[in-house]
Amino acid sequence: GTRLRPFTASFPKPLVPIGDKPILEILLRQLARDGFRDVTLTLGHLAELIRAFVAQHRKLSGLLDIDFIDEEEPTGTAGSLARVPNLDETFLVMNGDVLTDLDFAATVAAHKASGAALTIAANRQQVKIDLGVLECDASGRLVDYIEKPEHQFEVSMGVYVYEPRVLELIEPDTYLDFPTLVRRLLDRGEHINVYRNNAFWLDIGRPDDYARAQDIYAAEPERFGLSAA
Repeated sequence: GTRLRPFTASFPKPLVPIGDKPILEILLRQLARDGFRDVTLTLGHLAELIRAFVAQHRKLSGLLDIDFIDEEEPTGTAGSLARVPNLDETFLVMNGDVLTDLDFAATVAAHKASGAALTIAANRQQVKIDLGVLECDASGRLVDYIEKPEHQFEVSMGVYVYEPRVLELIEPDTYLDFPTLVRRLLDRGEHINVYRNNAFWLDIGRPDDYARAQDIYAAEPERFGLSAA
């Protein structure tokens, strides 16, 4: 949550509110809506606040069976999975700070149909470069001048579906980020599926995107499976 400081200096990022609900609550309610029942939260920064929030929120406890894994030292966006018990069937993993209307059950179904070891939900993003871009040859002679070009990329939504065999590449209590895990799978020749979809997606990690998320949620809470109340 460093990009959202000072908000996250004394507050864990998954509890940052969107409207009147923490982003974590929105995600948990969406999971329950899509048929999930067992959830494990891997916690680090200010873990006790997230535990306290879930403990006092009886409606969430009625919707889902929620367990916790605490990390004293961060083990990365993939490393913490080594500490989660009973991952012996296909399972869903996501970041705790994503505002999306993605159908999580459909994501899992697409993964199973693909036969992949891992599926990454993808979103198409347009990136504008607010500069004049120079294209030159090897001698430094200008070939083209492009004013403020725009490029499209398929980017990870921070939502993944795993097969249990992927855990063989994750060592307990060892730091491992998700991009490194992906490279290990590619090196092993594993099939990694990209789940293209038309879902709305926004990472609330930057102040500008956080403000945009507030506006979008206020205008259309039902889009995310929730009412305005």
